[in-house]
Amino acid sequence: MVDHLQLAERLLHALGGAGNVKEVTHCMTRLRVETHDLGKIDERAIAEESEVLGVVKDEQYQIILGPKTAQRVAEEIRSLLEGRREGGVAGIFSKRGDTATSHFLRRIGNIFIPLILPLIGAGLITGLAGILKNVLAVSGGGPFLSALASVVSVIGSAFFAFLTIFAGVFAAKEFGGTPALGGAVAAIIVYPGVSDISYSLPMFGTIVLSPGQGGMIGAVLAAVLVSLLEQRIRRKVPETLDLLVTPTLALLIAGIVTLFVLMPVAGKLSELIGEMTVSLLAHGGVLTGFVLAATFLPVVMLGLHQALIPLHFELINQYGSTPLFPILAMAGAGQVGAVIAVYLKLKHNDGIRKRIRGILPVGLLGIGEPLIYGISLPLGRPFVTACLGGGFGGAFIGFFAMQGDHIGSLAIGPSGLTLIPLVTGPLGSYTSALLYITGLLIAYVAGFILTYLFGFTKAMLSIHNTREDDTWHNGA
Repeated sequence: MVDHLQLAERLLHALGGAGNVKEVTHCMTRLRVETHDLGKIDERAIAEESEVLGVVKDEQYQIILGPKTAQRVAEEIRSLLEGRREGGVAGIFSKRGDTATSHFLRRIGNIFIPLILPLIGAGLITGLAGILKNVLAVSGGGPFLSALASVVSVIGSAFFAFLTIFAGVFAAKEFGGTPALGGAVAAIIVYPGVSDISYSLPMFGTIVLSPGQGGMIGAVLAAVLVSLLEQRIRRKVPETLDLLVTPTLALLIAGIVTLFVLMPVAGKLSELIGEMTVSLLAHGGVLTGFVLAATFLPVVMLGLHQALIPLHFELINQYGSTPLFPILAMAGAGQVGAVIAVYLKLKHNDGIRKRIRGILPVGLLGIGEPLIYGISLPLGRPFVTACLGGGFGGAFIGFFAMQGDHIGSLAIGPSGLTLIPLVTGPLGSYTSALLYITGLLIAYVAGFILTYLFGFTKAMLSIHNTREDDTWHNGA
């Protein structure tokens, strides 16, 4: 049983103490730390912690702890920082490797990541509502079952109906505005009354607005705009009038721009994104599926996967599901097959086999980072063969997209076996789930075979297939 407080205290000390830590956040599996001085981090002490599965260093120092542990440790560190922060270091440390692109993608990710948990919950409830409706269609049911189906449908669908408002709230928060103002301007996009608005613009002709036009893109842009306006207006308005003038002017100006610019432009852009994605899968399904799944994990390691998060949300907003996510989920399945092959190949390495037994179940449930950073990536070749194995699963899913029977996901988040209840598509939830499971099995098998046959050289086996190998004890 992990003592999260003690682990937090040890990690905080290894990070250079409270005075060296600017901010601590977390995602599903990682503790994300921003420090004043990266040179003060005792990386060896962190690597020697048995609960640490790996470390990623880019614009943030990220410690991989696995699901639940990352959240609990982050909470404990924040409590420690609030209780006894040491004297801070003056100035802002320039983060190594932090480019304008990575900074922008991180901010985009910060907008959508908080929405993933309710999206998963609402997606599962929506799937349950679909099952209940299918039962009603077959058996006729009764008054109670019919009422239950309606209730469950409302609970699951409400979040999706107002998803753009939540995006506006978090976008405003990320860009330094008042979250409620971001939600207020985003609400314009989904307000039914916009259907009464039509106007003509030079070169564009007559434009008739409709609720939802502009989607997630319009909502985020509108929220960013209202945040920037709020900050600028506040600097110019006397403090005595700030409470009345700033929110009114910011919302009025942003609202006008949203109705006359963002909704029509972002609406067209959203349509193009959806059409291009569907077209890409329809015309190059097998090859597209292979490439997307095979390259997804390197993309994740570079942090570029955050650019896909708003794309998934936009597809869900337009079509009710994202056909990209089940394809990308095959990448993690390839890792599972590869790690099983590693387990069999390194039969004399008790340390790595013990680690695999501990983290493989997590990988099956769609949390792939422990497998990547704890097993395949340190070895090198097995990571490559795992990625290629995932590609075969992606090619299988892409084949059905090419036939017009794409397999979609109602939400994004953990993949693997946990995604099965969220799978849907034109063939129906049951058939789509069976095809998704088949894709997982293909990726498992392909990742296993490729890794078993090509994942190790004789030299690698002579190093790692021994009881003396300490690669996984020294943090390498």
